[in-house]
Amino acid sequence: MPEITRFYGIIIKMFFKPKEHEPSHIHALYGEYVGVFDLSTRKMTDGDLPTKAQELVEEWLMQHSAELQQMWDTQKIAKLPPLL
Repeated sequence: MPEITRFYGIIIKMFFKPKEHEPSHIHALYGEYVGVFDLSTRKMTDGDLPTKAQELVEEWLMQHSAELQQMWDTQKIAKLPPLL
């Protein structure tokens, strides 16, 4: 699963395999915790990411939702800047 960015110990990834499905989404990993975030709603739809980590990912998603949707649509991963 290609890494898009990392910040505050959170790693953001997206991957494309036949088993991947709509809606478009990213995976956020934080230690042993994982969260799946819908790109259109920017909310966690699955996982056990702690609340503070969820909030950081949602803030980052607000800044990069257009680029992430383009990556999902074209299946071309690019590195994005971290949350500062």
